[in-house]
Amino acid sequence: MSMKAPRGTVDILPKDAAKWQYAENKIKDVCDRFHYKEIRTPLFEHTEVFQRGVGDSTDIVQKEMYTFEDRGGRSLTLRPEGTASVSRAFVENKLFGDPNQPVKLYYFAQMFRYERPQKGRMRQLNQFGVEALGSADPAVDAEVIDLAMTVYKELGLTSLKLVINSLGDKESRDNHRQALVNHFQPHKEELCSDCQTRLSQNPLRVLDCKKDRDHPAMKTAPSILEYLNESSKVYFEQVQEYLTLMNIDFVVDANLVRGLDYYNHTAFEIMSEAEGFGAITTLAGGGRYNGLIEELGGPETPGIGFGMGFERLLMALEAENIAIPIDESLDCFVVATGSSQVEKEATRLVHELRANGIQVDKDYQGRKMKAQFKAADRFQAKYVLVLGEEELEKQTVNLKEMETGQQSEISIDCLIEELQKRLLGGK
Repeated sequence: MSMKAPRGTVDILPKDAAKWQYAENKIKDVCDRFHYKEIRTPLFEHTEVFQRGVGDSTDIVQKEMYTFEDRGGRSLTLRPEGTASVSRAFVENKLFGDPNQPVKLYYFAQMFRYERPQKGRMRQLNQFGVEALGSADPAVDAEVIDLAMTVYKELGLTSLKLVINSLGDKESRDNHRQALVNHFQPHKEELCSDCQTRLSQNPLRVLDCKKDRDHPAMKTAPSILEYLNESSKVYFEQVQEYLTLMNIDFVVDANLVRGLDYYNHTAFEIMSEAEGFGAITTLAGGGRYNGLIEELGGPETPGIGFGMGFERLLMALEAENIAIPIDESLDCFVVATGSSQVEKEATRLVHELRANGIQVDKDYQGRKMKAQFKAADRFQAKYVLVLGEEELEKQTVNLKEMETGQQSEISIDCLIEELQKRLLGGK
């Protein structure tokens, strides 16, 4: 029996969880300013949600999903990405009927993909994502990109590169699809088996292949930008204009192709250019997916969103030597020595302090006073409250400020008020 975490998973210990919480709180603050509301969807969905939402021809559906049959014979899948789940919830809960459109949502969620684990890419991954459903305004595309860039910048990242592209509307994509087929067909036997399949199912994804990226035909493949119809060109120009108005630097890359079938019009990725970050530089990616809601049984509803990997976010912070400000100090530590009555009073006192908003801990190992003071030091306690037989009899505690060593005798009845005054005064 293996007693280790499964391959591709990792334990997030308290010292690291504090960093995650800091980043999550920063992100929540940004989402609040942008007026996005949190949504929480199930960890697993009916498999069809991802087959129809993500696309049968994608690597996620074909190779990476954790799919199982429940006792009722239903095929269920652990969530591999967030957009399809949020879109399903949007349809099922009739959020398209909300008078406030577009519906702006964000989520923190665990995803599951069966792929080769590597640094920053796990089989159980954590993701922050945003979805804006109900508007085809290119200003919303710029807003969603702005939100993602704001998150990174407010966490301190500076070595960022925003890459954008347009995948066009259906007419543009159909014309480009045929051009890709005509271009790659003479080289079909030279391509990997996956690309040979993609050529008939979804030719656009041939451009996203990691195995054939250096094939000469890739360099001369027709660009989607050459096949954009007038309305798609205007849309993409407007997105770029809004980004420029926001002073958001970007690069247009005609070869940028997102790996999911539902994307159209705007597609984008945010990359880290920090030295030593690694070969895989993508931090976040997303785009517009008009048509997905209809595919899942809802009314015609345009949408746009992105997903941001949390593991990769923390890697980027480390690569840029950005220290996350974590306060590991403790307000106070209760040192109790003496009879069981002293111990009982210490336990009661800890309860009362916590009930009044004071962070406090005590010894639960029956250690002597010296060892308890050492524990207080390890916890970086600001104050130590010493309670012994003499203090219990007088209904006082000895209050020691650890930074200065100054000690005071405080009545237990006045202790809460005194601590609150001192702690608030020090903040």
